[in-house]
Amino acid sequence: MNKSFLSIAALLGALSVVLGAFAAHSLKSMTTDANTLEVFQTGVRYQFYHVFALFLVALLSEKFNNKWMIWAGNCFITGIILFSGSLYLLTALKIAETAHSKLVGVVTPVGGLFFIAGWIFLWLGVSQKGK
Repeated sequence: MNKSFLSIAALLGALSVVLGAFAAHSLKSMTTDANTLEVFQTGVRYQFYHVFALFLVALLSEKFNNKWMIWAGNCFITGIILFSGSLYLLTALKIAETAHSKLVGVVTPVGGLFFIAGWIFLWLGVSQKGK
């Protein structure tokens, strides 16, 4: 078991719940724009999905101890930061009505690519036992 990935997954999972509660209660009082709310909720949803992926990597790392599992875990973490983080920042910028949201929006698909890479590395990791 990879304790680092397990710890990070637990913290990111807790953060997912906090951000989801924030979206359901406080964020709705800050904006009535349904699109802005949906962007934030998409960030929370994908963060939570990939927290479970990171848990899976942490648990499977004991049986499938190879570089691909490390790459998978790191990609999931990076994807959460870039994909979900950019959506949270986009939401904040839209609420603040700043013009910089287009620059942040470029980061979101890069985070998505890290999610895809994480799943591919997870597949490689479980396909090839050993180092």
